[in-house]
Amino acid sequence: MSMTKTPATPGHPTDAERFLFDTNGYLVLEGFLPPALVDSLNAALARTIARRREPGFRRAHEPAFADRLGRANARVMHLLAEDPLFLDMLDYEPMMAYVHGLFNEMPHLHSTDAFYEIEPEEYHGQGWHTDGIQDGFRDFRPHVPLLQFKIGYYLSDMSEPDQGNLNLVPGSHKSLVEPDAKNGMPGATQICGRPGTAVLFHNGVLHSAGPFTRRGGKRVILYYGYEHPWMLACAEQWRYDRGFLNSLTPARRRFFHGFVFNPPEYRWG
Repeated sequence: MSMTKTPATPGHPTDAERFLFDTNGYLVLEGFLPPALVDSLNAALARTIARRREPGFRRAHEPAFADRLGRANARVMHLLAEDPLFLDMLDYEPMMAYVHGLFNEMPHLHSTDAFYEIEPEEYHGQGWHTDGIQDGFRDFRPHVPLLQFKIGYYLSDMSEPDQGNLNLVPGSHKSLVEPDAKNGMPGATQICGRPGTAVLFHNGVLHSAGPFTRRGGKRVILYYGYEHPWMLACAEQWRYDRGFLNSLTPARRRFFHGFVFNPPEYRWG
């Protein structure tokens, strides 16, 4: 169930939202995206998946992580160049208030990907994990700092559980021990929400895709990840072709390391 219900209004993050994020390691914002935007993102994702399925589809550079395209289900990576809407979501103004307030005033792109799943037999579920290179920044354990800020946007109706809902363990970013997931994950909760719900979470929070046993269920989630500007924790930034990078506005170029451009751009402060 959701931890908080927060409309997309000015003045966020509030003190209460900061408290919930710091304490639980995540924050749920219901009704964050307007319905028209959800519909447009769903249409953009459908076009992207269709394009990625075409036999002649080729990338300018090999992806950091490969797409997974089943008969019915799909996971697609590196989305910013696929549709203007995906690029618009990189610096979506209502969400930037949370990224700046809870994470960093100068965020860099870490990753983009999306899941479209309607068939349980092709489910792309992943086991319990924390985010980050080297097995979730294991060298920092037991106290893993906030190094990546992840946002999941629900684009399908996931107000009922057991259709691949994001599964989180509240407060697990502060745990000093590793739980034994083989016997069930203590305190785990499935995040339920209607289309337009946004889930923000700390890289150190234990999470997984929940079970997909609900017939007629549908899991469509769009993910954006941000990292600190002094990090090099994901290769997505330099997997985009020169034409796309050159088309970025000055404001959006600031989400990228200066060295991906030609000529390189100076980054300091």
